[in-house]
Order: sequence, then C-alpha cells, then structure tokens
Amino acid sequence: MHSSFDLGGKEARAVRLMNAFGPAARHTIVSGMPDALSARDAIAKGIAYEIAQNPPPLTGRPSVARFEAIAKYMRRFDLVLSYNWGGIDAVMAKRAFPKGTPPIIHHEDGFNADEAVRLKARRTVYRRLAFGAAYAVVVPSVTLEHLAKTVWKIGPPLLHRISNGIQTSLYARQPDSRAIPGFERKPGEIVVGALAGLREVKNLPALVRAVAGCPSKIRLVIVGEGPEREKILRTAANMGMTDQLVMPGFLPDPHRYVGLFDIMSLSSLSEQFPISIVEGMAAGLPIAATNAGDMLHMVSRENWPLIDEHRNEVGLRDVIQAAAANPAGRAAVGKANRAKAVAEYDEKTMIAAYRALYEKAVGRTGSLT
Repeated sequence: MHSSFDLGGKEARAVRLMNAFGPAARHTIVSGMPDALSARDAIAKGIAYEIAQNPPPLTGRPSVARFEAIAKYMRRFDLVLSYNWGGIDAVMAKRAFPKGTPPIIHHEDGFNADEAVRLKARRTVYRRLAFGAAYAVVVPSVTLEHLAKTVWKIGPPLLHRISNGIQTSLYARQPDSRAIPGFERKPGEIVVGALAGLREVKNLPALVRAVAGCPSKIRLVIVGEGPEREKILRTAANMGMTDQLVMPGFLPDPHRYVGLFDIMSLSSLSEQFPISIVEGMAAGLPIAATNAGDMLHMVSRENWPLIDEHRNEVGLRDVIQAAAANPAGRAAVGKANRAKAVAEYDEKTMIAAYRALYEKAVGRTGSLT
C-alpha cells in the first residue's frame, strides 16, 4: 500500500526485498497515484507481481464505507505492508474492521513537505489510533525511532528499527561511463550527483541554486523522476546553469553510475535514512548535504564538516564548494565513508531482519527463504 510507486528510497527498498524473496512470494502493488509506477522498472525479471487495478482509494476523508472497502480488499492477502502517511488508512481499516483481515506491518520512512518542519497534531492523533492495529511499525532511523517513542507513544515489541542497506560490493566496481544518458565529463569539472524522487520535500531547486552559487566549475546530475521536474528546470534556467544540469530521469542499477560523481549531495527538507547517501558512501564519495534525519549518524566522522547544520541553500553551497575545492580531502572522506558503508549498511543484514519480521507476522518461518 503506497501513496505512489515512483522510485524513491522506500520504493527502492521495497523492490529490493521483492527481488530478494524471489519466487517465495507473490506481490500486489497498490499505488494511490495510479500513474506513479516508475519503481516497477527495478523489479527483477521472474518476480511474481501485479499492479492493482481499481483498488479502494487510500486517500480521502475518513469514512466507515471507505475503511470497510479497504478491509475487504485486504482479506485476500496473507500480509499487508503499508508505507508512510499515504498508506496509513490501510492500518486504520484494520482497526475498524479487524475480523478476517491479515496482519499489517506499517513502514514510516519520513515526511512530505507539509510535515517537514512540524508534525501536524491531527495526524499525530490519527497515527496513534491506527498503530494499535498494526502487527509492527518499522522505522529506518534513530531519529524516527526516538520520535515514535516520544510523540506516537509506541515502543517495542510493536516498534522495530531496521536500517536501510544496499549490496555494497557492487559499488566497488568501475562505473559505466555510458550509464547516464546525456552525461559527459568535461575537463576540469567537478560532478555533483543527487538521486531522488523529484518531489517538493527533496528541495531540489535549492540544490540547483546552491551549485549555481559555487565558484568551482561544477556539473550537477539529478537522477530521478517526479512532479517537480519542470520547476527544477526553470530554476536552472533562471540561474543561467541549464548547460550545467543533467536530468536523465529514472535510471536503474545506481551502482553502474554513482561512481561517476565526485560528490553526492542531498538537499531534502525532511529525510530519515536516505538510501542514496548509503549508495554514495559505498561508492567512496564524500557527502555534501543538509543535516536531515540521521545524516550525522550515517556518514563517517571525517565527513561531518561537509554536513550543513544551517539546513539552507547558502550552507549547502558552502559545503559543496568546500568539497569541490579539496580533491585530497574528497578522497580521504570517501575512503572513510566506503569503509563505514561496508561495515554497517550492507543489505544482507537488512534483508534478514525484514525476512524474519514478515515470516513471524504470517507464522511461517522459512517461507521467504
């Protein structure tokens, strides 16, 4: 149960789990936005899945009729996975109509722009009511785990923290110079990369302005798709950096191209444990980013000076420029980041934790192996 299935952090993780479980599971994907489905391009061949056609709406005013329709729909499955605020009504439907509905595990990965600065009080109350019906609530970050305990008033055994992980060994390989359409490194240029769904909360126009303000010769590559694309392009045009910006859209297999960057950046208003940062670390890159979510927990200590504590585009410009102007420093920070990613964020640990939780929920140990 997704608000949308365009590729972002949570969708990338969901797809990776689908691929890891292989033929042991069949999947039905519900997207609250029927045309937002780009993440399915990353699903491996042979995985049994379908995109739900005309499911009950996940959005709208709370109503008994809508909750009943969602509960009825969910009864055909062994396990339901819901994601973020856009999927919370699946959990509320379970609370309202529990008879015959399967266990539901809710995943909270962060907030959209409307809750990036402050949580909405009504949503907090709604979450508290809904979470009591969940089999488990999963968060990826220390920051969100603390919020869940103090604001949503939930803890173990309901609350689980599972850090995001990736296949770090893939990022040690030489990147493919042809993997990004329209990209060609020019002499003397520093390449700053960002991987993100093009949504308001990712604050990507601010990243464009930050790069435009750097005195170094920088090319910005933003990989992803979403509704903010035209706004980002307009910002680049207004800043006179259209020729410096490459936006190839969604690209699968980030291990093939992340190593083409010199710096990985992130400008989000709200994050928790962004997978793109782990991908950059695994590729041996320094991270120049706003201090959102678990950023300081994630990166190596050597990378701390490149995290903008001010969380604005001026501060982001300064940390990007600091990294761009110091090639030896970039190499040292990247090496430390790579070591930390391999030691702490390999996907084997993540997949094992999710597999164990999902199997326990359905009472079938070994069923997803």
